[in-house]
Amino acid sequence: MSKFGTSLLVPSVQELAKKPIIEVPEQYLYPNQDPIVLSNTSSLQQVPVIDLSKLLCEDASELQKLDQACKQWGFFQLINHGVSPSLVENLKIGVQEFMSRPVEEKKKLWQTPEDIEGFGQLFVVSENQKLEWADLFFTTTLPSYARNPRLFPNIPQPFRDNLETYCLELKKVCITIITHMTKALKVEPKEMLEFFDDLTQATRMNYYPPCPQPENVIGLNPHSDADCLTILLQANDIEGLQIRKDGQWISVKPLAGAFVVNIGDMLEILTNGIYRSIEHRATVNSEKARISIAAFHRPQMSKVIGPTQKLVTPERPALFKTITVEDYYKAFFSRKLQGKSCIDLMRIQNENSTRKGSH
Repeated sequence: MSKFGTSLLVPSVQELAKKPIIEVPEQYLYPNQDPIVLSNTSSLQQVPVIDLSKLLCEDASELQKLDQACKQWGFFQLINHGVSPSLVENLKIGVQEFMSRPVEEKKKLWQTPEDIEGFGQLFVVSENQKLEWADLFFTTTLPSYARNPRLFPNIPQPFRDNLETYCLELKKVCITIITHMTKALKVEPKEMLEFFDDLTQATRMNYYPPCPQPENVIGLNPHSDADCLTILLQANDIEGLQIRKDGQWISVKPLAGAFVVNIGDMLEILTNGIYRSIEHRATVNSEKARISIAAFHRPQMSKVIGPTQKLVTPERPALFKTITVEDYYKAFFSRKLQGKSCIDLMRIQNENSTRKGSH
């Protein structure tokens, strides 16, 4: 299995947060970040809601809504997605129990210096780097032969079986969404779907403990995702996910029964910048933990990605270089998580001026 890279090992924030904290330790303080926007200040702007059942019925106006959401937002909430509500509920319970296991149990599934999969944090590349106020569990879930033999078999039951079923359901949802995107873009479906033969899915479970000074820490640094399509389940109804739109941070309110779907860098490259990956971050709460589970979908490591030929025209020349998925991931995981800095390396320089003007 291809290794993404390494991350320095750090202590559990959850364990730290169990102690009575008067002052947040220095390594977690982010004093100069953009202020945390309260959702009532951004209630004028809400992330679009897309109804998958309407897309499946060939509803033209819903397809147009999807197209606009991908162009203007890079994020949407997906309702009527067809994944069984009882499975989703079982998964929410399972992830809350799994992330709340005793630290001695978690240590058996902790990251190692050579392997970023497991419990811990990602993108920690130097000893003096600021840390996020969060613990995560990261692992490859599909295809099954790519799973980490140290981790997946040791996820406790019944959570492991529910996770298995859920991940297969999300793979179907992912392919369905991509298929409808090709319709909206008027691209031959096979031109984009060939990248998703035997797609790879990695899952990241996030636990953001409460913090007495939430405005001085960050749960997840502002970034865009490296993959093609991310499907996120907010496992409790605590707000914290925010996206950057038109220079402002907008809160994504958890919508009962919905998935939050966002476009990753690789899909921006494949669509030649027509659909855009968007910076997002996670903030933390002063009283309650927030828990989420994200599934990242991408092509196999050996695939070469670049702008789809049909989407390269004299009016819109290729905006990105071609690169293998493996090389993109290595670049992404070898640096601090910082905005869209990784995809920016992929831009064809002479197009930067036209691209900036198109925002």
